[in-house]
Amino acid sequence: MLEVRQLSKQYPTALGPLQILSDIDLSLAPGDAASIIGPSGSGKSTLLYILGALEPPTAGTVTLNGRNPFVLKEAELAAFRNKQVGFVFQDHCLLPQCTVTENVMIPTLVADGRDQYMERAKTLLDQVGLGARVNHRPGELSGGEKQRVALARALIRQPVLLLCDEPTGNLDSVSAGVVTELLLDLHARQHTILIVVTHNLELAAKFPLRFELNGGRIERV
Repeated sequence: MLEVRQLSKQYPTALGPLQILSDIDLSLAPGDAASIIGPSGSGKSTLLYILGALEPPTAGTVTLNGRNPFVLKEAELAAFRNKQVGFVFQDHCLLPQCTVTENVMIPTLVADGRDQYMERAKTLLDQVGLGARVNHRPGELSGGEKQRVALARALIRQPVLLLCDEPTGNLDSVSAGVVTELLLDLHARQHTILIVVTHNLELAAKFPLRFELNGGRIERV
């Protein structure tokens, strides 16, 4: 369960605090899939980074399965993110010198039992349609294929929470459609909590739960 209570975020500026998020309340359970839309600068990415424990809130609490990551020590926080949270960004962030399989396996470098993850990597790559490309490098893939690798990488450790920041923003409409369908299909198989922030209204409409950020506040659409 993801529980967000009275979450706020502000940044200091020369003219005083800049309020980005205000009194955000949000509850999502395993199996929930939500999209968040909003104008540029509304705080969508900031909210995502806080939910993924990449950035602390100014006020309020975030708990995932009853744990507040922001009270953990640095090493514990890193381990929490690595196991509990999967990220997919607009830029696939693949390592060009590594094969497709090696890129998918990167989150497991600090995990025990890497052999079991190798089997899982093969399964995930089959599920995203790249079973025949496991030894290729990112330079040999299309934009949509690279994003599919990034999706498999995000799911390799079976995270509770899958966060996607404009996952189809750099893709053409056909590739974006393929990635979106794969994202929702894999989410359903893994029974994650899925949150996608996007400007793409067509993508957002595919999600059963839809929210809008505006003026620092979130509302159910």
